[in-house]
Amino acid sequence: MTNGASTVPTGNATGGIIPYKNPTALIAYYCGIFSLLPCIGLVAGVPAIILGIVGLRKRKATPVIRGSVHAWIGIVLGSLTTLLWGGLAVLMLIGMLAGK
Repeated sequence: MTNGASTVPTGNATGGIIPYKNPTALIAYYCGIFSLLPCIGLVAGVPAIILGIVGLRKRKATPVIRGSVHAWIGIVLGSLTTLLWGGLAVLMLIGMLAGK
């Protein structure tokens, strides 16, 4: 006989969505998102790539932790925005030099 109290399993409040055990993957994700902004694109894009790779290595070393999707998003967005903003910077420099 039970005393009326139900036993509800307690779990992760985030539902496993936020990889708090793999902070490098999470920071790579946020750097990748912030690299979409024109003013800080190059500054945030390169760390997103580096931290994403580190996050994937952590995930591979310890499969219990999550964060591979966050790491991949950081790597892909960081790479694309680094190419985009770097290319635009080079084109602006060429335009400035050609305008003299």
